[in-house]
Amino acid sequence: TNRPLAFLLGARNTITFLPVRVAGSADPMLWEISGKASFDEEGNFLGYRGSARDVTESRDRQRDSERMAQYDDLTGLANRRRMDMMLGNTLASYRNSKRSCALLMLDLDRFKPVNDTYGHPVGDELLRQVAARITKIIGSKGEVGRFGGDEFQVILPDLDDRGQLGELAQRLIQMISQPYPINGSRLVIGVSIGVAVAPYDGFEAADLVKAADLALYAAKGGGRAQYRFYSGEMKEGAKRRRQIEEDLRSVLDTDQLAMHYQPIVDAKTEAVACFESLIRWHHPTRGYLSPDTFIPLAEKSDHIADMTLFVLQRTLRDLAQWRSAGLEVKGAVNISARLLASQVFSDGVRSILAGSDTAASDLIFEVTESATMADPAAALRALEGYREMGITISLDDYGTGQSTLTYLKTLPIGELKIDRSFVEHAHEDNSDALLVRSTVNLAHALGLRVVAEGIETKECLDFLREAGCDLAQGYFISRPLPADQLLPFCQDDTASSHQQVRTAA
Repeated sequence: TNRPLAFLLGARNTITFLPVRVAGSADPMLWEISGKASFDEEGNFLGYRGSARDVTESRDRQRDSERMAQYDDLTGLANRRRMDMMLGNTLASYRNSKRSCALLMLDLDRFKPVNDTYGHPVGDELLRQVAARITKIIGSKGEVGRFGGDEFQVILPDLDDRGQLGELAQRLIQMISQPYPINGSRLVIGVSIGVAVAPYDGFEAADLVKAADLALYAAKGGGRAQYRFYSGEMKEGAKRRRQIEEDLRSVLDTDQLAMHYQPIVDAKTEAVACFESLIRWHHPTRGYLSPDTFIPLAEKSDHIADMTLFVLQRTLRDLAQWRSAGLEVKGAVNISARLLASQVFSDGVRSILAGSDTAASDLIFEVTESATMADPAAALRALEGYREMGITISLDDYGTGQSTLTYLKTLPIGELKIDRSFVEHAHEDNSDALLVRSTVNLAHALGLRVVAEGIETKECLDFLREAGCDLAQGYFISRPLPADQLLPFCQDDTASSHQQVRTAA
């Protein structure tokens, strides 16, 4: 500011709202001066007449405002706006010199259940600690930003070596997965990472972000706590998913959907007690589509409600037919987290039950532990409503969520379904065995039945029977079967005949 001021004074120019820094003050001060040169009658310069105003505070407010517009209040990291600007500028300046730039998209696993269970202040502290861990690992190698919610972004200029990027991603996964001591609790989350590299995966910022997003989607689909590099096949996969989403809109009006049922048996007698209803899609041009392909897409859209009501109708219809043939079993239907708090879906269930010959007491609704944790209050209200209808509630995938014993006691459930990850090796792994036994004892103390899923060997079934599990499910007992194969399966009650059906299926 000195040079322009000296120039203006020397030229005797009028000064209008000129900001000048005040020398000699303890804290940097900024004045805004205005003035007009004054002359006597003979034209001699007398000085300047004007005013000065202290604008230090407004300058600081503006600086804070500009910073707030580019940085995240919670973590202090660059926000989405700044990261977009930095990525765009970096790619633009690198384009001609053919330099590379890697982009990492990070999305936290299991953050939402923790946030909902322990409250937003704990969730905020968790995000701050995650930000600190990411920043510590990245250091001066790149820029770290919070992209929004529980998603973070890392820009790494001049880095395209897949070995180094993979090692860095793995370090991030390991560090973020370490427990977080907050308010006396040890909270555990995970992270999935998608990696894209310019110029190979995109020249423009929007293209690179899209590529990293697709890689992140693949990492989550691969089981979470993983990293994936972008590939051209992912773009094709996204195109296929969009086409399947389009086909989902009209699939209920076709005969492409069919029901299969997986038997759930009494662990002691192996008599069939229940069937889990599983939907199958035979696409006219794509052939058989795995539920893992289309169910997540249906959940992401509004199609999951109609599809679940379709499953419910078919299950009730088939239950009525089996009962008329002398088969006293129940039907279990999976309920998505998205549907738990939906009044429209609940009304649909009531309507279907009112028009069915099958009693609500013959139905079991399976809800995952994580689904009940997404919004505990809403889940509790919804489950109470279904229990009042007469439907039994089964807590699926138990052991993978974050529910506390207190919360478990409040849920209106009739059974626990131990997740297959604990069941598969319980007969040969001491820690899994301990977890299964403890869960069985806990459930029985609360008056709940225990279902073990994922049983694939005789040894596993024998252990679970000895551990006190009430019901058993898995490929060793039977694969999911079409409705017309269920009566023959149930009428064959020997282990050898079960093995025949398993092999045939």
